[in-house]
Amino acid sequence: MQEIKIIDNEKKKEVKLPENLVFGKTFTEHIFEMDFDRNKGGWQTPTIKRYENLNIDPAAMVFHYGQAIFEGMKAYKQVDGKIALFRPEKNIERLNRSARRLCIPEVEPELALKAIKELVKIDAEWIPEKPGHSLYIRPFIFATEPCFGVRAADSYKFIIILSPVGPYYPQGFKPVPIMATDKYVRAVRKGTGEAKAAGNYAAGLIAQEEAKKEGYSQILWLDAIEQKYIEEVGAMNIFIRFKDEVATPALSGSILPGITRMSVIELLKDWGYNINERLIAIEELFNAADKGELLEIFGSGTAAVISSVSKLKYHDREIKFSETEPGELAFKLYDELTGLQYGKIEDRFGWITIVE
Repeated sequence: MQEIKIIDNEKKKEVKLPENLVFGKTFTEHIFEMDFDRNKGGWQTPTIKRYENLNIDPAAMVFHYGQAIFEGMKAYKQVDGKIALFRPEKNIERLNRSARRLCIPEVEPELALKAIKELVKIDAEWIPEKPGHSLYIRPFIFATEPCFGVRAADSYKFIIILSPVGPYYPQGFKPVPIMATDKYVRAVRKGTGEAKAAGNYAAGLIAQEEAKKEGYSQILWLDAIEQKYIEEVGAMNIFIRFKDEVATPALSGSILPGITRMSVIELLKDWGYNINERLIAIEELFNAADKGELLEIFGSGTAAVISSVSKLKYHDREIKFSETEPGELAFKLYDELTGLQYGKIEDRFGWITIVE
């Protein structure tokens, strides 16, 4: 494994975080950067240095052909003062799966984890200690070769930046309204939907904007072929709690395999719930709601952890839950996951990595 060169790891100024942290608007003092050159032997010069703007050629292939992937994870200040990461090896595994799908060179998992730990340690004073606050970690890779040619680039950058964040929903753990749409599709099976590719998010923006105009926080996507099966929400995976079952859409190749999703499934199995990954038709939700057999809907993701759904709209129909109180199972899962992340409960699963 290559050694990480650290340049200027001294604090430039006293860390003073904003009273109200807006998600993804504040960044720490340092950055990890590593370059790939296919003609010079691969990944080289892993470096931690002062946060600064990038100098990128306007012809860089990322701007023209979209080779860009990213990850999202968090560092938490636990109740005993230790700094914890939640299942970071799974994020790195997914980063490399995304890389393979977009013909981007993979990174050495051990080096990537070391880079995350070292960067977090250097900027540890930026980790907020308020309840629900954390340090968001954003690794990303993009093509840098200047060339007009539709092919995989020969050079790339792997960068990690950090952002102290407050709760994803500042108003607290309250249910959010979502809207299903068949006007647009997010991804098609065998496409790039299962990769955390930057372009996937750009493809969903127009539907997201339209949903916001109608008063809904997120879009629930349907499958691209039949447009009848639910897939995922814009920023999270989705779970449906029926009377006798908890179900989540099966990973079909067009759904991002979330780390929090994986953890929720494992927790529910451990708790003895009947949890299934399967096809779920949008009509099944409305039929179950009509029969009184739909108990709650919730989403899972790194940013929000768990999001309870207050209502779901599809065309001119709507399923309503409480607008003020989260679902029972959603709250239990949120409490368990955040308890693990902040060190309030025992890590029975070995999901926590301590930064030392």
